Amino acid sequence: MDRDGTVSEEVGDVSDVDRLRLIDGCAEAVRKANDAGFQTVVVTNQSGVARGVLTEELVSQAHDRLRELLGEHGARLDGIYYCPHHPEAEGERYRRACDCRKPLPGMLHRARDEMGIDLGSAYMIGDSMRDVAAGRAVGATSILVLTGFGKEQLERASTEWTVRPDHVARDLLHAMEWILDRERSARLDDLAARRA
Repeated sequence: MDRDGTVSEEVGDVSDVDRLRLIDGCAEAVRKANDAGFQTVVVTNQSGVARGVLTEELVSQAHDRLRELLGEHGARLDGIYYCPHHPEAEGERYRRACDCRKPLPGMLHRARDEMGIDLGSAYMIGDSMRDVAAGRAVGATSILVLTGFGKEQLERASTEWTVRPDHVARDLLHAMEWILDRERSARLDDLAARRA
């Protein structure tokens, strides 16, 4: 999952952890994913670090707060990965054309390597075409949500898309319900095929 605009409200750079707020229904969505046995992972571009607006310590604090907010609703994240780079950063430390900045799939590859995720069976959910493209690059099923920048992306940029989402959902909760229905249908089809 993407973070800003997908799990938490899109507020620009989270320069104060008190600005981080969950989107309605996202804790329930993450809890449903937990209950279904999915590994839940956030992958997020945080170019504010490269631009000098955020520190990595502040990003870490925001992620602690995200985990805390989700935990209050019985939901958990199994992993969080972020990209602090930008190819036009002023400082050399974060100036690079890395492979982890979405739409490139480096963070997804890292999650695969560290967590043993089968990316071909995974779902990538986000509010931008960068998220969709990162998911498609690794063979994951990509879902665009209409929270954050998603609605704007759907309305204004759909004619310019170079990749298309496999599904469009109102929000993270509806995306998770679609995933669970899809997984149930696949299991039923598999069971029927075995009995035939």
